[in-house]
Amino acid sequence: MFYEIAKPALYYTRFSFFLFYMTPNSQGKVQARALALLPLIVFLAIFLGSGIYHSMIGTEFAFYQVKAPVAVLPAIILTVLIYRGKVNVAIDEFLKGASHPNLVLMFMVFMLAGAFASTSSAIGSVDATVQLGLSIIPPTFVLPMLFVISAFIATAMGTSMGTIAACAPIAFGFAQVTNIEAVYAIGAVVGGAMFGDNLSMISDTTIAATSSQKVQLRDKFKVNVWIAVPAAIITILIYVLTSHTSQNIVYKDYDLWLILPYVAVFLLAFSRLHVLAVLTLGVVLSGLIGLVVRPNFDLLQLNTSIYDGFVSMFEVALLSMFLGGLSALMQKEGGLQWLIERIYSVTRLLKVGRQRAGELGISFLVLFANLFVANNTVAIILSGDMAREVAKEYGVDPKRAAALMDIFSCIVQGLIPYGAQLLLACSIAKLSPVELIGNIYYCWVLAIFAILAIVFRFPRFKAA
Repeated sequence: MFYEIAKPALYYTRFSFFLFYMTPNSQGKVQARALALLPLIVFLAIFLGSGIYHSMIGTEFAFYQVKAPVAVLPAIILTVLIYRGKVNVAIDEFLKGASHPNLVLMFMVFMLAGAFASTSSAIGSVDATVQLGLSIIPPTFVLPMLFVISAFIATAMGTSMGTIAACAPIAFGFAQVTNIEAVYAIGAVVGGAMFGDNLSMISDTTIAATSSQKVQLRDKFKVNVWIAVPAAIITILIYVLTSHTSQNIVYKDYDLWLILPYVAVFLLAFSRLHVLAVLTLGVVLSGLIGLVVRPNFDLLQLNTSIYDGFVSMFEVALLSMFLGGLSALMQKEGGLQWLIERIYSVTRLLKVGRQRAGELGISFLVLFANLFVANNTVAIILSGDMAREVAKEYGVDPKRAAALMDIFSCIVQGLIPYGAQLLLACSIAKLSPVELIGNIYYCWVLAIFAILAIVFRFPRFKAA
């Protein structure tokens, strides 16, 4: 059902873009229209173009100079202008999309996850957890243990950036006092960080993937774990078989009480308790332990830590709401339907079965989105609605769709040289991101297991 447009000039514009229109089907679905995807292309062009330009002039963190929420504003304006209806109606549709209950939930979770990560870091939980791991590392197994420590911390924290910031300096220190090359040590840390970012119950990628596909965290985890854990085991075996000899490792004293917030959140995440309650308990527990154990940590510092956590997550939370509204308008105008039809035309050529074709389409959607935006969470948010429609049309289990989205975004984010994870790790270890790519074994192994999971349709679960 389309709005009537009175102005002859706009009718002419419609005719000019006739090739972008597709015939609606018998079920009355939204008419496919490629022009509706133009705002998304504008957003990617601004964001990617800025990153390429700043890379050419040698700016650090080149792809993060232009803030994504600002880059998306021209795309939103363009979407409203090309909307086939009144401007006020377009704005109302945008607001409906931006205020969708799933997006409000994501916004709240982002804020609380940031508060928990910031508070636990402020009281010393990150350092205590790292030192605990260092205390049990056998001298000849530095690389596999660096991977395991990073994987545990990232799974508990739900953030790869925080993990790399905590573990990369220690890994680089190992390389300086042993015969282990820095590229291997940093590669192990980045691989472990991406494992946790992908699998963690409180990771923003997990939250975005499950929210977009409308599945429970634990359901996505049941699929994800059968792909990610075997890949992690193979990665650990690679490190064990290629392990270098090393000197004994000296570690600092640590307080076991400081590790309790991570353990509590990690365990509570597997319960049926709402994710907002889990994160709130994590923040409260971190604050209480900090006030009791750390003499220099007071209520004012707790207040500052929580607020700093909110601020750290504000950008991705705001962007998720902007993209939610943008996606709603693109879907209303038939842009997503047009893209799905193009995926149909490609996947029909693949003699791999209907569900496998759908899963390949979902994987490519998030893969290419991540290549453009260099942010795995944003890539999932961008492709979430499209992936959900593909899953419906091809009969893909939403649990598998959410897991594949998170997995392939993790793979790309851990390997692109302009991603924040590699840039941060390489800035600490004074390495080239291009040099590091080949040594992040986990992401490569995970890619193989993800493809095998699609080809052989594992894991399989009985229908509920």
